[in-house]
Amino acid sequence: MLKKSKYSRRRAIDCKIISKSKTAPGYCKYLVTICELDGTIHKQPAYGKDMQDALSRLMNQELTVKVEQKLETHTGLLFLAWLIAMGAPAFFVDTHTPWFLLYTFASLILIMVVAGWWYSYIRKGDDNV
Repeated sequence: MLKKSKYSRRRAIDCKIISKSKTAPGYCKYLVTICELDGTIHKQPAYGKDMQDALSRLMNQELTVKVEQKLETHTGLLFLAWLIAMGAPAFFVDTHTPWFLLYTFASLILIMVVAGWWYSYIRKGDDNV
């Protein structure tokens, strides 16, 4: 059992290549063995061009899940972000012209494009998608 300290982290203790991805050429499936803070060990699949890319994607997936859970429990943050996205163009446009509406909707579309790009990035090579 690992001794818990303020510097303890989860650790990837083993990573093995399993197979080439069937849907994305150049990507491989890896099986990562992770040791948790409490000493439990579990295995999790990860996809990437190489092992470093697979571990990076696995960490990004876990970060995305944490952010999604935080937003589900704190819907006020999501509403505040929506208000900021809708109101931010007012700081850049002097008069309320049709450009104001264009900038307002363009900011929301930009957020959706970035979110779509992010999910595409962390799911690339995943055979289940």
